[in-house]
Amino acid sequence: MALNRIWIPMIMVILLSVGPSLAAPSQIHDTSRRLYDRVMEEFKHRDYEAALAGFRLFIELHSHSALAANAQYWIGECQYRMGRYKEALTSFSHVVSYYPLSPKLAASTLKLGQTYARLGDQENARMMFNRVLDQYPDSSEAELARKAIDLMASKDDSTSQPPE
Repeated sequence: MALNRIWIPMIMVILLSVGPSLAAPSQIHDTSRRLYDRVMEEFKHRDYEAALAGFRLFIELHSHSALAANAQYWIGECQYRMGRYKEALTSFSHVVSYYPLSPKLAASTLKLGQTYARLGDQENARMMFNRVLDQYPDSSEAELARKAIDLMASKDDSTSQPPE
């Protein structure tokens, strides 16, 4: 009987201390999803400065969320759309380097190519486009990479021909 007096309160303490922590991940997920969706609305309304700040905050608060890689991608997209190409390169590179299982890998690699092209670095642009073709051959990004390579080739042809 004395043993029951010790074990019952001990079990209650354990159950009560574990209970809230089991509910916490769901609440954290709901909070992170709501914040992510709210920031995406800023992006969709083309308020890239606000979206950039929001996605940075999202990563600061929810760095281990399943949406962190997406937020990092959208940081790069905001920077790209604002003409901050060197910053965009860093952001898209972070997706590729730090989120190897992200569904945004193909898109980030394509955006790296597009960003290099904007910066006039055709060699690295072509390398990124070819990486998309090699690693994600059946993706929609691969089709865009093919078009970009074709466009680069046609520009190369027109500049290498002597004037008539």
